[in-house]
Amino acid sequence: MAAMFTCCLGCCGDGGSGHIPLKEMPTVQLDTHHMGVWGIGVATQKVNLNQVPLGRDTNSLVLRHDGSVYHNNEEKNRLPANSLPQEGDIVGITYDHVELNLYLNGKNMHCPASGIRGTVYPVVYVDDSAILDCQFSDFYHTPPQGFEKILFEQQIF
Repeated sequence: MAAMFTCCLGCCGDGGSGHIPLKEMPTVQLDTHHMGVWGIGVATQKVNLNQVPLGRDTNSLVLRHDGSVYHNNEEKNRLPANSLPQEGDIVGITYDHVELNLYLNGKNMHCPASGIRGTVYPVVYVDDSAILDCQFSDFYHTPPQGFEKILFEQQIF
């Protein structure tokens, strides 16, 4: 079963970021409240969270606020010019351990990107007064088939 995380993370403005390990295939939904510099995607534990924008090295694969998707300082794909996220839009991301896919207000943007390797974590960053909401369940839009909320690993013993 694939897992999904929908991200409407409550982050405000000046260099905030965070990550949670992914054990399954996630989806992210990001609600943009105040546009600024932001990014959302996946990253390894080795990513430098103090250096934004992410996507500059092999440790992160992110959609940036300008619609570009970066990994290893290379643009891997880009949202169509008429589909850049605006204030109030919901940005969705799915990752199946190979390919990152992007959604805008529930619509698939057909803008896949790949390249990151190893265990990855969801990552969100904000700067320049950006305000975003991330939600990890109770999504605004129905996740794509095969994806659901993130299942957090728990030790049973």
